[in-house]
Amino acid sequence: MNTLQKENLPAKSIFTTAEVLKLRNETSGTRNVIHLNNAGAGLMPDVVTKAMLDHIRLESEIGGYEAADLKSDAIREFYDEAALLFNCKPANIAFTASATDSYTRALSSIPFKNGDIILTDKDDFVSNQIQFLSLQKRLGVKIVHINNAPAGGVDLNDLEEKLNKHQPRLLAITHIPTNSGLVQPVIEIAKIFGSYSQRYQDKTWYILDACQSAGQMKLDVQELHCDFLSLTGRKYLRGPRGTGALYISDKVLNAGLEPMFIDMRGAEWFEKDKYKQQPDARRFEDWEFAYSTVIALRAAIAYCRNIGEDKIWQQVKLLSGITRSKLSATEGVKILDRGAENCGSVTFHVADSRPEFIVGELLRRKINVVASYRAYGLIDFDEKGVEWVIRASPHYYNTLPEIEIFVEALKEIIKK
Repeated sequence: MNTLQKENLPAKSIFTTAEVLKLRNETSGTRNVIHLNNAGAGLMPDVVTKAMLDHIRLESEIGGYEAADLKSDAIREFYDEAALLFNCKPANIAFTASATDSYTRALSSIPFKNGDIILTDKDDFVSNQIQFLSLQKRLGVKIVHINNAPAGGVDLNDLEEKLNKHQPRLLAITHIPTNSGLVQPVIEIAKIFGSYSQRYQDKTWYILDACQSAGQMKLDVQELHCDFLSLTGRKYLRGPRGTGALYISDKVLNAGLEPMFIDMRGAEWFEKDKYKQQPDARRFEDWEFAYSTVIALRAAIAYCRNIGEDKIWQQVKLLSGITRSKLSATEGVKILDRGAENCGSVTFHVADSRPEFIVGELLRRKINVVASYRAYGLIDFDEKGVEWVIRASPHYYNTLPEIEIFVEALKEIIKK
């Protein structure tokens, strides 16, 4: 399915035709499908697949422990690459199994007490919200939501007012929700939180969920002023499933925070009734790893960095903007993305249709999208008055002809 023609890239494309062709040649999956589900799981570059398979093969030949010892340099390089990606030290990075795994480890380290407040946005990820409700049930914490601005996204004035009024134990923001193309104004949020923190010191911890933004745009933790940043490897970073990472700030480490269930990697058992936590982010890791995934995620991050996050972000915005424009002009289709800035996720609803039918018919044409349902973003869906949306999420290796094929296929499906 080679849809790339010299004249097919838009005039403002960040990449040349030759560059896009190279990216596609390095991604075998582009020959099989039109993959517009990168917000679910991106197509892995061949170099990432090879890194993972090579290590699994090595484990089968010489043993799992022995393979990890032999590839210790490549494993260590994961932390180096991740640190370069987020502008921190390798000692601030923990490898995890997913964004949710990262988030849970961070959340479990915060010393909540009865009556403590979690201040969060209305577009927070569903699993995060469920965990907050679990903490409410178990520990008696309270959940307060920040109002949205009229155009969508966090109302910055309301955020500042509620921070100062409630002095919450936790500020939790999802950079990009799973059910919308919204991009939260995290730089402005960082400024407000930084000013607040100067007055209230260690009163409030800040977790930024970057599950959907990592690999799509530049993330600089020094600029974001977050205490934790959680992410997955499988989406826009184009790593394998079963991978994630957690940034833990020096502030957190120096305060002695640790996950609720710390194991022998995170701590040393040195007396019968005592253990000593590791001084760095290792305290948030488990001893057992699938090291093939660590090495593969290292390769994915290096691949992303070699292309350049700024270039990726510009191309993703370009292709998703074209997708929104073409879908907006399609009869029966309603775009539901809100906010001052939108990202690679394009969400839309089709009146008098069913999501399973649309996704299935597109899949039959080898076009990948995904449905998102009310339970994934209860507050957002209720405000929009829909039970479901379809999410199409192009990446930098997608082409304008693929978008055109997708839109034409959708028009045909709607008419059925």
